[in-house]
Amino acid sequence: MTGAATQAEAIASADFIEKRPIERYVAPVKRSLVGYSRAALAEALGSVGVPERQSRMRVQQIWHWIYVRGAQSFDAMTTLSKDLRTALADNFTLVRPQIAAEQISMDGTRKWLLQLPGEIGGSPHEVECVYIPEADRGTLCISSQVGCTLSCTFCHTGTQRLVRNLTAGEIASQVVLARDRLADWYRETAHGSEPEKRLVSNVVMMGMGEPLYNFEAVRDGLNVVADGDGLSISKRRITLSTSGVVPNITRAGTEIGVMLAVSLHAVTDELRSELVPLNRKYPLAELLEACRNYPGLSNARRITFEYVMLKGVNDSLADARALVRLIKGIPAKINLIPFNPWPGSKYECSDWQQIEKFSEIVFDAGYASPVRTPRGRDILAACGQLKSTSEKLSARERLALRAMAMTD
Repeated sequence: MTGAATQAEAIASADFIEKRPIERYVAPVKRSLVGYSRAALAEALGSVGVPERQSRMRVQQIWHWIYVRGAQSFDAMTTLSKDLRTALADNFTLVRPQIAAEQISMDGTRKWLLQLPGEIGGSPHEVECVYIPEADRGTLCISSQVGCTLSCTFCHTGTQRLVRNLTAGEIASQVVLARDRLADWYRETAHGSEPEKRLVSNVVMMGMGEPLYNFEAVRDGLNVVADGDGLSISKRRITLSTSGVVPNITRAGTEIGVMLAVSLHAVTDELRSELVPLNRKYPLAELLEACRNYPGLSNARRITFEYVMLKGVNDSLADARALVRLIKGIPAKINLIPFNPWPGSKYECSDWQQIEKFSEIVFDAGYASPVRTPRGRDILAACGQLKSTSEKLSARERLALRAMAMTD
């Protein structure tokens, strides 16, 4: 094969990786204000006749009701006039994504299949959202796209077509919905007492989709989530995970400013291109250079390198030593992830003893190397599994799952 042919093949492969969504977001007639930014709320208020001189105050009031109190109706917004509440109700809603199915694991993990507006006359679009309770935190894993564009071979979502990007509002509203389901909204406490511990304290953008291929919506949605006068989840407690969209990594640090996680999974370009096809476009050298230059990178703001443990594929002790050499000089921790099997996958999870030996080598080199405890395996917690399973259900079974979610 000639050099020109090889280059053409690589370009064609890269173009396939960057396939475009097959559908687009179509706003409902009455849009939900849940997930709106302050600027979007101001525009909405202007559309119903609120004078510009009142806009800032009204935005702050509505912001508080939506993101601090969790209001689900405009009637609850008692600091607004009755006329304004009526005008808002006539033109907007406070609807969250609809829960199509909810599953609760024996370990407390909750997984929601959420329905979002689809094309007019078409079926709703579905994404997944997972809540993982731990002793010192509660982590919510949210999605950025319906489906995914990257086709990573070990990831179940990679087997699904990319339907469309989520809007900024749909991204932020996943956090709102989780607080609804967990009764995690602000409540008055006795004067002088400690504030209530929040159940959703951390957010990870590790659900369906590649966040940096939906950059503007992810940026705007996460900025709503991080606003200190609303949902108030610190940017130090928000982690954005990317498979390595190099041109947008620096933008993420500058315009979003959250913690960065990189799906690494291999220490050679040959293997990583097999596991994470995006590597053909942005190989390891380029990816790691972008990581070294990530804005705000320090020992206090380390990059997390995610490394899924695949038996006989990337889990040798030689791989562990190569990994240490690869990330040398980057303030980082290595998150070792036991592979969560899904039907049809060709991979197996590494033996636990092998994972421990791998972790020891990384730890001895000076890097934290926590092994992520498998969670929710009894409820199809591998990303994309609940959606695929739901697509196979009959209409009657789907209604039963929805009814369980609404009454539990």
